[in-house]
Amino acid sequence: MPAEGVDLTPKAKLLTTEEILKIAQLFVQEGVDKIRLTGGEPTIRPDIIEIVRRLADLEGLNTIAMTTNGIALARKLPELKKSGLNLLNISLDTLIPQKFEFITRRRGWERVIESIDLAIELGFSPVKVNCVVMRGLNDDEILNFVKFTENRSVDVRFIEYMPFDGNKWNNKKMVPYKDMLNMIKVEFPELERQEDVKNDTSKAYKVPGFKGQIGFITSMTDNFCGSCNRLRLTADGNLKVCLFGKSEVSLMDAIRSGQNDESLLEIIGKAVGRKKKQHAGERREKRLLTSNLPVFFPGYSTQMTAHVQNFHSSSSCRSSKTFADDPTTSKTTAHETTYADAPKDTEKISFDSLENAIIEQSKPDLPQEAKKEKKPARGSSSDTKMHPPKEVPDLSATGKIPPEVFDSTHFWDYEYYGPETKHRGPDIIGRKPRTRAQLTHVNSEGEAKMVDVSYKPVTVRTATARAFIHVGELAFNLICEDQIKKGNVLTVAEVAGIMAAKETPKLIPLCHFLALSKVEVKLTLNETTYGIDVVATAKTNGQTGVEMEALVGATIAALTVYDMCKSVTHDITISNVRLVSKTGGVRGDYHGEK
Repeated sequence: MPAEGVDLTPKAKLLTTEEILKIAQLFVQEGVDKIRLTGGEPTIRPDIIEIVRRLADLEGLNTIAMTTNGIALARKLPELKKSGLNLLNISLDTLIPQKFEFITRRRGWERVIESIDLAIELGFSPVKVNCVVMRGLNDDEILNFVKFTENRSVDVRFIEYMPFDGNKWNNKKMVPYKDMLNMIKVEFPELERQEDVKNDTSKAYKVPGFKGQIGFITSMTDNFCGSCNRLRLTADGNLKVCLFGKSEVSLMDAIRSGQNDESLLEIIGKAVGRKKKQHAGERREKRLLTSNLPVFFPGYSTQMTAHVQNFHSSSSCRSSKTFADDPTTSKTTAHETTYADAPKDTEKISFDSLENAIIEQSKPDLPQEAKKEKKPARGSSSDTKMHPPKEVPDLSATGKIPPEVFDSTHFWDYEYYGPETKHRGPDIIGRKPRTRAQLTHVNSEGEAKMVDVSYKPVTVRTATARAFIHVGELAFNLICEDQIKKGNVLTVAEVAGIMAAKETPKLIPLCHFLALSKVEVKLTLNETTYGIDVVATAKTNGQTGVEMEALVGATIAALTVYDMCKSVTHDITISNVRLVSKTGGVRGDYHGEK
């Protein structure tokens, strides 16, 4: 959910119950045998039970499905089941209640779990649980979701993060399904591939002995467009033949303008005839770099997704004119038309190749003069002449750095100067000593650089940082009473601090990417000062320390408190951000004033 929320569509611009049922009847009589109610959130429609009951009366409709966030589902589910609902998807991106509140900007995790368990009890089998995986947000919970299937008859479907308008999509947030699969196989090597249901979007797997199973919806890295048989009707009556397409045709306008059933079928047939074999027919690289989805309509809304088995509209067979040729029904944009005619040899490109292409395109194009004057690469012969090797111990035999190197006067900045070195790592041939007063992230010419840590031993490293936020008496009391409008301040700030610590290299440019084994952020109310104490701890098993991760975690947690309380007062002070301890590494432990 975007921080600013979303604009709700006025009720008058949404399909009525009768209009939904009329369109559904047309689809069913033309061969559609499955209809899914989705959203937005379908359970907030007061007529949702009536819609399900009347859909169940349509002869030829075998499946009535629903995708829901599950928060308001439990109290309606028994009646929905009785009315004819027979397939259920529940969205759940985290198994951590605090993170759920952060993602959805509301409470309700317990109610979603209650809905899942009730659905199982009522006989929905399996209950499908949709989990959109995002790097840095919930990819650390993949194994926990697999374990969630051990004692529950659920089908957890890991969905590759896809671009929607407003979701700030980028390919670095997306976790390819093969990466997820490899991670799971390390923990569950006995994982077995299952037979997929025809036209299903999910690749199914199961851990032997578990009640449930898992699946992967690979919309980005291995799209299933060639077998996709889905059409989407939005809450405001627009028919979309591809979720990723901009092209829409308004069936609501056609109905309200008095079009008869035959005319409606002709409009639908032309739209179906334009369904492409790949996401809206666009080239893969353009699709990844361009946001091209409308915002759907949370609130008072229901979308209907029809699954087409044998759509046999006679009008679509008769007409030779394409949907785009009809100005009265086409909403095709120039953007989509441009890529619809992309060469066939560019329609399929691997994700890895695309990512490399994006990186390559992002490099600045230097002028010829700059290219000629470009400094020699470190390790080249000319670089060796500029910096002759120093006389330092040969460590290649032992693979260790002797303790005398790190005395009370000097520690070492290891720079690689020449090709004499046989291998990287503990060998320090061609490296020079540096006094403590010098900066590690600046070279001799004053340019910023990232420190080479490849020579350092792998050790367990921890760091703890603290911060203090003074919020004043009014805001403090509202926090204590959980009356801040944006939500539970302490919970959201703690989650924000944890997430920020994991993203430290993206915020502090010369930091190394580390595999953090633990991040903990704790906020404690201090009644005597009307403030909040923040303590952030980070831990890794690696070659460099985690001081910055702890400091970033504490700082962002404090800033989150400020953001959540600024509507009450701006008289908020963040102070005393500091490192209080670190352990591990060749320089030894540090314990400062707490």
